[in-house]
Amino acid sequence: MGLLTETGATRFARYAFPPNELGHCGPDDASLLLQHMTNGGGTVEVAARARQFEGAWAYLSVLGKACGLDPLDPLVVDAYWVGNDLLGRVDPEDLLTALRQRFRGQSGGLLTTVEPSEHVLANHGFHVFAVYPWARMLGGSSDVPRSVLDSCRIRWGTVVGVDGERAEVESRPLTWDGSRLGLGDPRTESVRWSADGMSLVPTPTPGEMVSMHWDWVCERLTQDHVDALADSTSHALDMANAAL
Repeated sequence: MGLLTETGATRFARYAFPPNELGHCGPDDASLLLQHMTNGGGTVEVAARARQFEGAWAYLSVLGKACGLDPLDPLVVDAYWVGNDLLGRVDPEDLLTALRQRFRGQSGGLLTTVEPSEHVLANHGFHVFAVYPWARMLGGSSDVPRSVLDSCRIRWGTVVGVDGERAEVESRPLTWDGSRLGLGDPRTESVRWSADGMSLVPTPTPGEMVSMHWDWVCERLTQDHVDALADSTSHALDMANAAL
């Protein structure tokens, strides 16, 4: 099924399941999202659960309002997780105002110091680097902050092999040189594409481009979507580097 021929709820589930499984966000029983992706059905329930992902829903709501669309419109969901032209319709100051109100009292991130600019986008990459506290923790002796940021961002790569329920994917890792974030040279990482026969994607094929979130392959990507994801990631890194 094409990226934008799915319902917004199904597209949301692709990317929301990995952190939900880890308990980072969303309601209990993340397996319902994986079951939906594997077996179909339950779209209404998935849509209801999406509203319980308070972080993501804040961005979807802002995007939907700015564009005159439902927060779970497929284009809105695509803009948040991957990136598309809708991101340019949200005024950076309006977005910062809404997010600072929504995440008031959540300390440690860059949100309070970020200045309005073209790099302030209603996209998951912005949330990872501006709202979560990990960017502020860079610079210590531990690699954990960089590793968490790398896993939490939506990243892309090319499948080079499949071994059982894991796929080998060549992708560019997040780097930190002591003062700036960037993307390094491609390396191969091992991620899940299936667990006990349930998956977010059909069996990957070497040569396919895919997106990843935490330890999961989320979906196959077209070159246009790879370009969009690379662009939204570049904006997020530029924003973070300016604020650090």
